[in-house]
Amino acid sequence: MTHRCKKSSGLWKIVVWDEPFFQGKKHEFTTDCYSTPEHGFSTVRSCKIESGAWAGFEHCGFQGQQFVLERGEYPCWEAWSGSNAYHVERMCSFRPIACAVTPSHRRSLLCRRWVCSQYPGYRGFQYLLESDSPAGEYKHVREWGSHAQTGQVQSIRRVQH
Repeated sequence: MTHRCKKSSGLWKIVVWDEPFFQGKKHEFTTDCYSTPEHGFSTVRSCKIESGAWAGFEHCGFQGQQFVLERGEYPCWEAWSGSNAYHVERMCSFRPIACAVTPSHRRSLLCRRWVCSQYPGYRGFQYLLESDSPAGEYKHVREWGSHAQTGQVQSIRRVQH
């Protein structure tokens, strides 16, 4: 499932650096980034989420392992890739998570954004499940994303804005 934000809504802001601990080249985004190389750096090594919630991806084009990035600081890859199963030292694309911040959807049960984790305590592979349909159904693990390695989910939480 590919989501592309066409213009800034003012609801999202991420600041990224190409070096750990907020060093090196810096760039601010208020919309999606399909490919960090298109913006002059090979990968994100640290970031700050100033508003909204974001989905980060290991590879360009919103592919590979995904990470849910909520408001706060991520000084190095361990901060967003705290998985015991699969450590990812790069993030090459990212996009806003639409309903996580939209005020009209805060009370809506039809707009769901959930983070499912492979192991208890929100560890292991992360899967961002997004559904705007009333049913909110995922009929197969492949629908969880391009990186889905297992159908095992032992912890789940709602994405925070």
